[in-house]
Formats: sequence, C-alpha cells, structure tokens
Amino acid sequence: MSDASQIGVWGVPLAILAGTIRVSTPFMLVSIGECITEKSGRINLGLEGILVMGAMSGYAVAYLSGSPWLGVLAAGLCGMLLAILHGLLCSLQRVNDIAIGISLMLLGTGLAFFFGKSFIQPTAPNLPSIPFGGWSSYPQVQSALEINVLFIAGIVCAVFFYWALRNTRWGLMLRTVGDSESAARALGFPVLRIRIAATALGGLLAGIGGSYLSLVYPGSWNESLSSGQGLMAVALVIFARWRPLRCVAAAMIFGGAGAIGPALQSVGVTSGYYLFNAAPYVLTLVVMIVNSRKQTLAGAPGELSLTR
Repeated sequence: MSDASQIGVWGVPLAILAGTIRVSTPFMLVSIGECITEKSGRINLGLEGILVMGAMSGYAVAYLSGSPWLGVLAAGLCGMLLAILHGLLCSLQRVNDIAIGISLMLLGTGLAFFFGKSFIQPTAPNLPSIPFGGWSSYPQVQSALEINVLFIAGIVCAVFFYWALRNTRWGLMLRTVGDSESAARALGFPVLRIRIAATALGGLLAGIGGSYLSLVYPGSWNESLSSGQGLMAVALVIFARWRPLRCVAAAMIFGGAGAIGPALQSVGVTSGYYLFNAAPYVLTLVVMIVNSRKQTLAGAPGELSLTR
C-alpha cells in the first residue's frame, strides 16, 4: 500500500497541497520580481537564464561553504548582476528589451552550464523547512505541511510590495515611470535609475528562486533543472494583472497544475503521467492566448512593450 493511500481519499489532496507549495515557490519569487520590473515599464525575458544561473551559483556556493544560506545570497547576487546588465543595455538608445532579454537568457544558461559541470555530482546542504504538521500523527500530513522558509519569504515579499507600491514615494515613482515616462521626467524622477533598480530587484528575487530549485526542490543541480519556469513567470505576471498579491495566487495555481502528475503517481495512477506533467505549459499557453487581445491587458503599465 502506498503512503498516500494510508489515509484514504485525503491522500491525493494532501499530495497536491504539498506539491503545490513546493512547485509554486520559485514561480512566486520570480513572478513577484518580474512584476516589480514590469511596473517600471520594462520586461525581462532573460529570467530563465537568471533562474538557472541562480540555481547553479547557489548550489556551488552552498557546497563549497557548507552553508545553504550563503548559497541563497550568492544566487540572489548573481541574479541581480545579470539583471543590472540587462537594465544597463536596455538603457541604450534603439535597444529592444525583448531582444536583450533573450540574449540574457542564453548568456545565463550558457554560463551556468559551463561553470556548473563540476557540481552535478557533489551533494550540497539543503535549506531547512519549518514543520507545521507536528500536531498530526500522519506522516503524510507532516510532509505536506513542511514549509520551506523561501515560500514564507515569497508571501512576505508580496505583501510588502503590495503595500509599498500604494503607500510609499518609491512606489509612486515606480508606477509613474512605468505608466508614463514623459510624466515621470516632468516630475523630475530619474527614469533610467528607477528602471535599472527595479530590474535589479527583479533579478535578485529570480536568482533566489533559482536557489530554491537546487537547494530545496528538487534539491540538486543539473542542466535541465528549470524546464522553462523563468519564461512561464512572465505569463504568470500577465495572468496576475501586475499585482504582487495576485502573483502569489497565480503561482499557487501554476504550482498546483504541476503537482497533479506526481500526486496521481503517488497513488498508483501512471497512465497519462507525462500528459499531466505538461499541465503548467498548457496553462501558460492558454494564459498567453487569452491575454493576446490588447483590451484584456488591464492593469498593464503604459510604457510596457506588451501594450504597444
């Protein structure tokens, strides 16, 4: 009898809940970061490269130092440096941010694959999780409610940025720059610096999201670790209507879609397993099709290239 079947019909929902929390965490961090970037009127399609580079650098530093937290810090810094490069290049005249983003994606993945060859086999220490299921005697419940710190950090970030965008001068400047560059310049706001700072912050969170992949779930480094999650995060931000709190809900939906296959496999349902694993990608395609009409881009910053 499988572990999930020991608690009857609750086995599959618990497995989906546990999988949703684990799978959604990198989506959450990357999408919140990209939400801040796009609020400044700039899109970063290089998130996939940043995510992979964050995963590799975080794993390498955690292995070499013995501290997973140093790995998270290194991943965030690498993501921020790549994002700053993106921001600086996009500040040049007649440069397309989408083309630069694709180039950054190739650069980040290439660097990660080159420097990460020697870290595929070694085992790095994983980030700890907080056991919220100690009240239950069922190991399935305990496992489902074992929440990693980065998941909680993602929710805290979403709440903070929701508040900051509405109630701080920084939030006002960011929204103004993203909605109307001419209005921001008339008010004396440093447009380029704000956009570079927003892009850097987005890269920082994306790099931390990458460290989650290598240090928590699945918890190892290999060259096929991301599977396009950085690119899916861009669609997720559109789905969330450029609102940080909605990014959390959207990430949970995407994470739940990705958790269906493993949850069914845990109770012995193996037919169509790969089809269920494709659910997040199908959902991404549906989101992009639904939002392809310009009038559906409600809430999009006016300076964003998607709206032009």
